Order: sequence, then C-alpha cells, then structure tokens
Amino acid sequence: MATQVITENALLAGARNALSKEACMALYDEWASSYNTDLADASQNYVAPILTAQTALHLNNNARPTVLDAGCGTGLVGQALAKGGAMVIDGADLSPPMLNIARETGVYRDLILADLTQPINRADESYDIVTCCGTFTRGHVGPDPALREFLRVLRPGGNIVATVLHEIWLSGGYEAEVEKIVAEGLARIVSTDVKDYRKGAGDTATFVVLQKPRS
Repeated sequence: MATQVITENALLAGARNALSKEACMALYDEWASSYNTDLADASQNYVAPILTAQTALHLNNNARPTVLDAGCGTGLVGQALAKGGAMVIDGADLSPPMLNIARETGVYRDLILADLTQPINRADESYDIVTCCGTFTRGHVGPDPALREFLRVLRPGGNIVATVLHEIWLSGGYEAEVEKIVAEGLARIVSTDVKDYRKGAGDTATFVVLQKPRS
C-alpha cells in the first residue's frame, strides 16, 4: 500500500509541476486509466468534484440547466451533477484518453477536445452553468482567458463554479483577474470560500462562484 501512495503522489506532483502544456497532456494521457482509483484512495480523499457539483446544484434555479464541465477529466464532476438532478451536461478536456473515460460514464451529452488556454469552440450564451474543478492549479490553466471564456459561453444570470488551488489564488493571479472582471461589470462575486480539495492530503481550494449579469 505504501508503494501505491508514493506512485499517486508522484503523478499528482508531476501534473502540478509540468513545465508545458504538452508535458501536462502526456501525463494525463498516461494517468487516465487509473486516475479515479488513485484519487479515491484514502490518502487523497479528493472531495473537490463533489463539492463543486453540490455548489452548482445549490445555485441553480433552472429545472433543467445546461452545464459545461470545463476540464472535465474522467467525469467526476459530471457524475456528481447527474446524481443531483436532471441536467444536460457537456464536457471539455485537453486529454483524449480522459475524455474516453468520461464518455463511458454516460452522463455527458457531448464531449469536446479543448485547450482552456484558448477560445472555447462554443457559441456565446450556450450554458446556464460552467463548472471547472481541478484545472486551476500549478502547471495547468491560468485565469486569463479561461474565466472570460466561461463568462462568454454563459447565459445572462448563469454561474461559474471553479476551484482554484488555494496556494496559488494570489500568486497565480486568480484574485486579481476576478477583481478585474468584476470592475469591468462582467460578473459579480457570489462567494470565494476556502474548502477542502483533497481532504486526506490537507489541500484546500478557493471555490470561486461568479454570476453573469442578467442584463
């Protein structure tokens, strides 16, 4: 068991410290088949996907919202959303093997290959909710242009629910970008609560909830 924990931590550390998009993608392609099992280990206790889904479900006022699960990975957030109610869920991720695992869950309407450092291939105002869990972390996607793209594809009154690894909330420019977005009138802050990310490992994340103005 000790050997397994070391392997899991090494994979996570490798993902967080990837020096390029290509290195990060290669690691996730390799990790896809064991990702869910690894993070479900008691030493990891990866609670962020469930907390992300719970937050989104609590905010939603639409009986059947359309959701974009950005950086969906293997579908952990999508599955938690689907268990919480009837939703139309699309997923987007950079890793084809991760998308293949997500497809097997059966909870997604559509899955697209997407680089969240670039414009998302979706029309303006396509979704009621955008979730993004586990993507705003070291070695992954930065706050700009991703947050603005999430707002672009949101319908008026829609919400973003995103986790940002708390240790980079300030240093990674996430707080500053959120403040810019609010100052420009593109969104309002609903909450920026700090919650467990990997409970067993002691990681925390800032759970950013933004709402797009209705008019």
